[in-house]
Amino acid sequence: LLAENPSGVFLSNGPGDPAAVEKAQEVILAVAQRRIPVFGICLGHQLISRAFGARTFKLPFGHHGGNHPVRNLDTGAVEITAQNHGFAVETDAEGGIPGAPDLRITHTNLYDGTVEGVAHRELPVFSVQFHPEAAPGPHDSRYLFERFVDLMGAENRPS
Repeated sequence: LLAENPSGVFLSNGPGDPAAVEKAQEVILAVAQRRIPVFGICLGHQLISRAFGARTFKLPFGHHGGNHPVRNLDTGAVEITAQNHGFAVETDAEGGIPGAPDLRITHTNLYDGTVEGVAHRELPVFSVQFHPEAAPGPHDSRYLFERFVDLMGAENRPS
């Protein structure tokens, strides 16, 4: 992957337990340490979180369907999202992510308080648990793709 000198790496959704995808963690870290932008959704979000030290757990019922309210902690906006996952990133009583001090929480689920998004504090890495690509809507989170494209701009490329 690194030999291809990608402008960015997108980690898509997929079924299953993120703990079972162990080899992805070393690839994610290698890409991120080269300052190549990384954007993950759903399973990709869980894999990014685990790569930086977070733990995941199985939700009792999962989040499925549309109209799930998620608060964007950077803007305060509530985004209406589509979701389809059975695992989530673990948090602690202080609202942080145990084992992953380099990640900050960017989005939270307004139904149950689970982590819906993270960003690395220094590297061009971010992810969301929900599906911003879902169509025919809602489209509240389309800005995430613009953010990823901006991160892949020439001024952010590794030399």
